[in-house]
Amino acid sequence: MAYLMGSVSFAVLMSKAFGLADPRTYGSGNPGATNVLRSGKKAAAVLTLLGDGAKGWLAVVLAQHFVPHEGSHLTLVAFVALAVFLGHLFPVFLHFKGGKGVATALGVFLAFNVLLGLAVLATWIFVALVFRYSSLAALIAAVSAPVYGLVMLSNEYLLASGVMSLMLIWRHKDNIRSLLAGTESKIGSKKSEDQPADNQPE
Repeated sequence: MAYLMGSVSFAVLMSKAFGLADPRTYGSGNPGATNVLRSGKKAAAVLTLLGDGAKGWLAVVLAQHFVPHEGSHLTLVAFVALAVFLGHLFPVFLHFKGGKGVATALGVFLAFNVLLGLAVLATWIFVALVFRYSSLAALIAAVSAPVYGLVMLSNEYLLASGVMSLMLIWRHKDNIRSLLAGTESKIGSKKSEDQPADNQPE
């Protein structure tokens, strides 16, 4: 159930609701909030961000509530967290071609520990405001999550956070190359409408 919840793409849903083009057909081709922002519709991007984060948070909170609090319950919750995250990265409803999972991971972190989630969010916002690169902010936030988690999380949650952080970095490998080459798009930039998607999830 967590995987199916993660497979719901709010980028596609919000784009349809606002009458926008499918986010997989322009910009980076990524069904995520940053690419939806390139459409110029900030409300759609914000709702995409909130929706993708909420599904990660909700899946973990439901697991924390319903999983029996005995034995290996934290391990089971950690697996649920990974399942909803993987659902966003490899959604069954989009032929397993999803986004990079930044918002969904943040939702999971908030469910693990509110202070952890807020610390990761503050890190993302600071880097994004200073450098204006969403990908750089995501990479630094991903690295910071398990570091903060060392003093805030159980071993089970810490391991899940580490796995998600590694996968976030892997999903940003093309952005890392673009950052090093100086060709990475900044937050809010719009590519020309006749330019096809590069099919590299962002």
